[in-house]
Amino acid sequence: MKRDQSDILPSLRRKMEKMGEQIALARLRRNLSVNLVAERSGISRTTLWAIENGSPNVAFGSYAKVLLALNLADDLLLIAQDDVVGRRMQDLKLPVRKRATKDI
Repeated sequence: MKRDQSDILPSLRRKMEKMGEQIALARLRRNLSVNLVAERSGISRTTLWAIENGSPNVAFGSYAKVLLALNLADDLLLIAQDDVVGRRMQDLKLPVRKRATKDI
């Protein structure tokens, strides 16, 4: 049974498609076949094609396996590395030190 993809926001869908395109280009630049990358990743060719199309229905672990097969696993560490919004929210909650008044 096919999963319903209607709950994916269009902006997220475009980003996933872009990520899939980048993975496909990385495979092609390395001159690796779909069969070879799928075999090295331990996934089916169909799953690899779905990844290269940016399917949101593929498990994140499968994306990670493909990146490992392409020697790009370190790129996973870039996800949420620069969390600008989170850092700002954290900074807003930091206590502000008050100075003691000087008695002259």
